[in-house]
Amino acid sequence: MKSFAGLLAFVVVCVLAVCDSNLLAAEKTQRPNVVIILADDMGFSDPGCYGGEIATPNIDALAAGGLRFTDFHNTARCWPSRACILTGYYAQQVRRDTVPGIERQTGNNGVRPSWARLLPEMLRPLGYRTYHSGKWHVDGPVLAGGFDHSYSINDHNRHFNPREHTLDDKPLPPVEPDSGYFSATATAQHAIEMLQDHAKNFSQAPFFLYLAFITPHFPLHAPAEDIALFKDTYTAGWDVMRAARHDRIVKMGLLDCALPPMQPDVWPSWNLGEDKLKEAIGPGECGRAVPWNSLNDEQKKFQPVKMSIHAAMVHRMDTEIGRVLDEIKKMNAYSNTAIFFLSDNGASAEQIIRGDKHDKTKAPGSAGTFLSIGPGWSSAANTPFRLHKSWVHEGGITTPLIVEWPQGISARGEFRRNAGHVTDLAPTILDLAGGKMPDSFDGKPVPARPGKSLVPAFEKDGTVAHDYFWWYHDGNRAIRAGDWKLVADHAKPWELYDLSRDRSEMHDLAKENPAKVGELEKQWTQHMEEFKAEASKDLPAVPASKKKNKPMAD
Repeated sequence: MKSFAGLLAFVVVCVLAVCDSNLLAAEKTQRPNVVIILADDMGFSDPGCYGGEIATPNIDALAAGGLRFTDFHNTARCWPSRACILTGYYAQQVRRDTVPGIERQTGNNGVRPSWARLLPEMLRPLGYRTYHSGKWHVDGPVLAGGFDHSYSINDHNRHFNPREHTLDDKPLPPVEPDSGYFSATATAQHAIEMLQDHAKNFSQAPFFLYLAFITPHFPLHAPAEDIALFKDTYTAGWDVMRAARHDRIVKMGLLDCALPPMQPDVWPSWNLGEDKLKEAIGPGECGRAVPWNSLNDEQKKFQPVKMSIHAAMVHRMDTEIGRVLDEIKKMNAYSNTAIFFLSDNGASAEQIIRGDKHDKTKAPGSAGTFLSIGPGWSSAANTPFRLHKSWVHEGGITTPLIVEWPQGISARGEFRRNAGHVTDLAPTILDLAGGKMPDSFDGKPVPARPGKSLVPAFEKDGTVAHDYFWWYHDGNRAIRAGDWKLVADHAKPWELYDLSRDRSEMHDLAKENPAKVGELEKQWTQHMEEFKAEASKDLPAVPASKKKNKPMAD
């Protein structure tokens, strides 16, 4: 009897252990897969679901099946936005954007403090496999940042034949001209191959995919068949395009704000001058956001070609997004995959020529050409907001944010008015994964993260409160508390806006409300000092030959 009782007890323990094991396995598989899809230099109203005329059926389908945020923000530039997305900190806190007084150790070449861990490093202990494809633009090797596999395109001057790209941080040969390679297609294809390997070898683990396209970043390059789709779309000009986008935005209920005038006296300081642009590209070029009717016939003929290439790049990115999403569906993983789509900054007014320079004898948009949309089309792409990439007015920092998660978000096609920032993505994703942002590193407390989990906003009436949002880039400054926003264009005086009534920043209230200006300016300065103190700890040595960080196009 004793032996039978012992055997029975042993069987019961084994059964319970198996049940517990199965429950743990079920718990792991219930954690959502996560995909971040990041566009580069895409304007707020470029996708169709945000008012654009560009065909983006796959992005639009994500919006129809999930949520569209109307008040979400980035940093106005690519490398600080990426730091925020992957750490949950403001880029200045982690030395990934310039901090006055310690410029040489911060900015585009800044090295993160050891405590500023990246999102995949925090997901790994939760059982996630992590994959990256596309642009990196974060300090350090990709795999050292916690990714299991990576395809990284490090040449941002060539969409057809990059010279610098790596697979798992190991250099690949330069792509031969006329090989059929295009950056967006390659980014998607490598992601698909990683997903296929995941399905074959790690199907019991959830995955995190960071899909970082370089499109539609300059140079304007796109397959000829894509450009042809938009051949006659933009002949009416940027004034007509802005008005049409604004009308659609208001009618769909996305936003209700006025359309500000364009600003022909504002452009990036590093742009080529008008004479040099015309010399290098041709008499049809235009370096200012002037009224369309003020252009000459050659300009009216050439400018629509540039926007058709930009549209083709957005459309091609959408097509490649569709291929990746189809692969996830083939894996039977789509229903439990949380997908985030956004852009790293507003559309770019930059006009420079680098890489292989510009060959006027080649077809616009082909390899060997180097074009940018310029301030006119950038103003239209950022409809209904003011200014461009690198400015911290709404045109530079407002991004679409689409979130779809069929199994976890019941809302379909709804808007979310909750204000947010790219620092919110890391805590949101960790929240979904059953984790939380760490409050210590090597036994020492780490600075508090400004990012908040957006998960409450996924519910119908959920809100996520932020005490403030803060910006500093290339001397441009801003702070937002509630609906009040204080913003300055470089060294120009502060401007004050009530975004609840004036989202397009048309009515400066600084002179009417100096007390609010003083209050917000004090807060902005306090946060700058806090971030500078955090960034100043354990500064890495700087080689004597290293140049001081300067504003640069990217």
